[in-house]
Amino acid sequence: MSQDDLPSAGRSKRGVKPSGKPTLKTIAQMTGLAVTTISRALNNAPELAQDTRDRVQRIAAEIGYLPDRAALRLKTGRTNVIALVLEPDEQIYGFGTALVTGITEALRDTAYHLVITPLFRNVQPIEPVKHIVRNRMADGVIFSKAETFDERIRFLLDNDFPFVSHGRSHWPEPHPFVDFDNESYAYEATLRLAAKGCRKVSIVLPDSALTYTDHLKSGMQRAAREAGIGFEFASDVNLGSPTDAIRNYVIKRARRPDAPDGYVCASEVSALAILGGLSEAGLSNKAHVLTKQSTSMFMQFQPDAETVPEDFSGAGRMLGQILLRRIAGESEGLHHIAVPRFAWIKDQQSSHPAA
Repeated sequence: MSQDDLPSAGRSKRGVKPSGKPTLKTIAQMTGLAVTTISRALNNAPELAQDTRDRVQRIAAEIGYLPDRAALRLKTGRTNVIALVLEPDEQIYGFGTALVTGITEALRDTAYHLVITPLFRNVQPIEPVKHIVRNRMADGVIFSKAETFDERIRFLLDNDFPFVSHGRSHWPEPHPFVDFDNESYAYEATLRLAAKGCRKVSIVLPDSALTYTDHLKSGMQRAAREAGIGFEFASDVNLGSPTDAIRNYVIKRARRPDAPDGYVCASEVSALAILGGLSEAGLSNKAHVLTKQSTSMFMQFQPDAETVPEDFSGAGRMLGQILLRRIAGESEGLHHIAVPRFAWIKDQQSSHPAA
């Protein structure tokens, strides 16, 4: 149906914003379409013509129509909301923004809306998840920084509530997740530093509770032993430490005997802090730094450095896609591990599903 096909009553009311809170009936009166058709059009029902869906959605936006989520939840048990739990510091340096970009791309042309739920400092990570589930505030949850035995994952599995985590756990039951192959990254990065002549490599690790900490440690250990070089894990600091603390650690470590001459970095921020420490210690030309890269920030300072890309926007898209599949009732194959692309190794695929 085109604009010209609208009943005259519908055309005469077009362009006049109704008083009061707009409802489905309001849009039906303005278009001459049935309320059920309006509802299907707002939910992108594929059986309706695209121009009908576009027109109804345009009118809804113009008059400020918002669905009554309480009524929707009572009627269908659904909220059409996806909750993303983020810590405030995850917005820094683009991580949170990149995830949101990817997730919203996955939710485009669906009935779902993304709502960000903050995880404030001094609040246990499970608390916002419990609040969402117990109050049925969303149809699914996304969160990051998965721990080896993450209580959020345990709680969501036990309550059969749809979710997907950025990172994996060691619970025996399979669960939906999206991850980066950090073990492969640390392994190949360590071998690369050894090939550059490094005799001892180091890494500033994430918090010890996080699953990918073990992956990074395992990859570095294996490669260092194969290459016959030394390795160590930075003590007293981790990726969550202030950059000044990481920088000062590197300065002090560089001045002690048997200092590392190669650093594998798990983030651009830690890489910049390490480079600053090496510079102040007078070792800029005597040590090598290799890092993951998720933004253009690092290359602004080190344009000739070797880096390995990690696509957080792509991870966000996969998180959204997998969660939609889980909400739809799927239970198999709900995981994805992105494989690092190493510029010095040819013919690598960018990603593959987890085994």
